[in-house]
Amino acid sequence: MSDIRPGEKQKTSPGPNRGRMKAERRGRVSEYVAALYLLMKGYRIVAMRYRSRGGEVDIIARKGVVIALVEVKARDSAQRAVDAVGFSSQQRIRSAGDHWLSRQRDATALSVRCDIVAIVPGRWPRHFIDAF
Repeated sequence: MSDIRPGEKQKTSPGPNRGRMKAERRGRVSEYVAALYLLMKGYRIVAMRYRSRGGEVDIIARKGVVIALVEVKARDSAQRAVDAVGFSSQQRIRSAGDHWLSRQRDATALSVRCDIVAIVPGRWPRHFIDAF
C-alpha cells in the first residue's frame, strides 16, 4: 500500500549532490597530479584506482623492487592530508595492495610500503614515504 494520497504528487529524490561531484572531481585531478609527480621522481605507475573486495588503492607505483601503495589526499595543509588517512583507510589500502601483490609473478622479490601524497593548493605535492 502506498503512502501517497489521491491528488498528491510523489516526491522525487533531489538531483545529484553537486558538492559530492565536485569533491570526486577534485580527487581524480589530485590523483593524476600525484601520478605525474611520482613519474618525475622515477616511479612507474602500474595501477590507478585499483579496487578489490577488501578496499581500494589510489596509485600503485614501482621503483626497482619497491612497490608503493599510495594514498592521495587533497587538503588545505599537508598535515591535514596525512591525518585524513585513518586506521580503517590504512586497512583498506593494505587489503587491496595484498590482493594486487598476490597476482604478481615476482611478488616474493618485491618490497611493499604505504605512502601518502599530499596535494595542497598552490604548492608542489609532498610525498610521505612509508607513512604507515
